[in-house]
Amino acid sequence: MKHKAKSVCVFCGSSTGDKPEYALAARALGKAIAKKNWTVVYGGASVGIMGLVANAALAEGGNVIGVIPNFMMQRELGHPDLTELHVVSTMHERKAKMADLSDAFVALPGGIGTLEELFEVWTWRYLGLHQKPLALYDVDGYFTHLTAFLDGVEREGFVSPESRAMLVVEKEIEALLARL
Repeated sequence: MKHKAKSVCVFCGSSTGDKPEYALAARALGKAIAKKNWTVVYGGASVGIMGLVANAALAEGGNVIGVIPNFMMQRELGHPDLTELHVVSTMHERKAKMADLSDAFVALPGGIGTLEELFEVWTWRYLGLHQKPLALYDVDGYFTHLTAFLDGVEREGFVSPESRAMLVVEKEIEALLARL
């Protein structure tokens, strides 16, 4: 049976980056997920790409679940208007809770935290801990160098073609969501 996403975990930056395309894509993804009546699960912050995804989904009437560690709440980074906000003790708890609440994973442009979250759920899938789809939303070629690197990792024999194929890469939202 093909997996159908009902909640999508979005890994993305706590800043907006240097290109306006990133903010536009974040808003468009949040809106598109809400229009499908799917739930956005994300890191719970009100800032950066994270806040844009959440606000767009909420504006569309969607459900948005945030998971944020307490130390970030103390810095007043937590989004005050979410459907649900789970405050946890550690970053490890955050990632585990986000994974538990999600049926699929998408990475938007972001930094080391975004990449770390993506690689962890990809590793979990490789190890058979879940069978949830995961994808890169390649906004304006943001992930071009990463995907070229990953193709090289496969060529060098450190990841199998089957494992490499677990990570979907799409440039268009509708194609991305269809593959989830």
